[in-house]
Amino acid sequence: MDEPVPITHSIDTLYPEANIPSQKDRWQKLQRQFKEKYGRKATFVARSPGRVNLIGEHIDYSLYEVLPMAIAADVLIAVDVTTSDESESKGVDAVIPMANTNPRKHRSSECTIPYNGEADIDATVHEWTNYFKAGFNGAIDLLRKEDPSFSPCSMDVLVDGNVPAGGGLSSSAAFVCASALAVLRANGRDSIQKKQLVELAIVSERAVGVNSGGMDQSASVFSVKGDALSVSFSPQLYAEAIPFPKIDPPVTFMIAQSFVTSDKHVTAQRCYNLRVVECTLAAEMVAKDLGLQLKDDSGPLRRSLRGLQHAYFAGGVTDRIPPVDLGDPQTPYKEQLGIMLSLVSELLEFERAYTRKEIAINLSVSISTLEKKYMTEFPVDAELFMLGKRAQHVFSEALRVIAFKELLQDPDSATNSDLLPRLGDLMNETQTSCRDIYECSCPEIDELCDIAREAGAYGSRLTGAGWGGCTVHLVPKDKVEVIRDAWIEKYYRAREPDISSEKLQEAVVVSEPGQGSVV
Repeated sequence: MDEPVPITHSIDTLYPEANIPSQKDRWQKLQRQFKEKYGRKATFVARSPGRVNLIGEHIDYSLYEVLPMAIAADVLIAVDVTTSDESESKGVDAVIPMANTNPRKHRSSECTIPYNGEADIDATVHEWTNYFKAGFNGAIDLLRKEDPSFSPCSMDVLVDGNVPAGGGLSSSAAFVCASALAVLRANGRDSIQKKQLVELAIVSERAVGVNSGGMDQSASVFSVKGDALSVSFSPQLYAEAIPFPKIDPPVTFMIAQSFVTSDKHVTAQRCYNLRVVECTLAAEMVAKDLGLQLKDDSGPLRRSLRGLQHAYFAGGVTDRIPPVDLGDPQTPYKEQLGIMLSLVSELLEFERAYTRKEIAINLSVSISTLEKKYMTEFPVDAELFMLGKRAQHVFSEALRVIAFKELLQDPDSATNSDLLPRLGDLMNETQTSCRDIYECSCPEIDELCDIAREAGAYGSRLTGAGWGGCTVHLVPKDKVEVIRDAWIEKYYRAREPDISSEKLQEAVVVSEPGQGSVV
């Protein structure tokens, strides 16, 4: 899917048919507010959507395949270039006013970027403009690699977003992708390759303090309306559309908000970043035990459980005493994952909480060296590390992704009466693992899933980083209203008796696979 980001002159192809009237009103309001703010029309709008992950939770940063889809909720960035031509921007600092269509919640700001520098980002301050700056820096870094003398242009910016922040639907990735796309377009890049945009956005989002794995950006950019998206990260980033089987009733997903906000940029040190560190240290510990030398890879900390798998199935024996026979390189990939699951279960105690001292001794490094290598670039707030649990989740979840994808691609799936229940079982297994082994769920998420299953959902699980946010549910189409009513009665009104109809409308959406980034 290494093709250009599409350019469109109509929003009709971007949203479900039922949403088009309201979206037209929204786009017109964006253009109207831009003209009121800056005195002229925007030249273009860059758009990137949020996403829901169907299966493959918390394994992208270990470089394992995931299966997300884009949703209709998105980030829109209206832009007008204020530098008259390229020669005018050479050697001149860029001035960028950044405004939001909701100024009461997101105050306007302006930044001046040195012609040979980049936007300053303070990752310790949770400021909405940081996401635009992160995308900006990624874009100009790419442009400077192509032309070392490049100077960014000045531009006026107005942002509108309806992806819930902290809801597990990747509002931050949508914002960074849209920002990078807007900056590239404003600076003369009429054709922007999807893969290039994804790769720079993955690195860019790390500037705001999160060890992003790459699934969120891939889903935001690569997605094709109507299809799921298979995203793999090894040996390199690759995405392909996976059509849903044409069955009657059709495959239907619901998304329900827990209204427990878990912004991974705020809680990263004790939640998201900690899991990245735990998975990396699990790979290092097992490699050390087996006498393997891991090579640097594209994981956030340059070592990963996928890298461990590659090293183990390189063949031969290790130089450890006594030597260890390594896996046969010809072993089928799916079988490899089963072997890795057994291996980590044997070498890492499931319930054991490892201390920094224990890990440092095992890896033959000092505690200060351990912290500098794994806990400095993205700090963590933890003294104990559950390495066995985390590794077991990763390998078992990677196997579930394969099983889910095989069911979707089975040529007999359209006539398979138990297709949806089997897909649902895999989603339920993921939720159990996220709750009990990866420990990234919360009581509210668990309750939403229980209510949905009792009301007839095939499968229910958290989606996104976890610790709050949203849930995704595979449901029979004729059970949509039954499940919605059950949530309203047993969850939303039970917690907030006076909940408004507007908030209830936001709480539950029936989701269709959406279109990725466009200009």
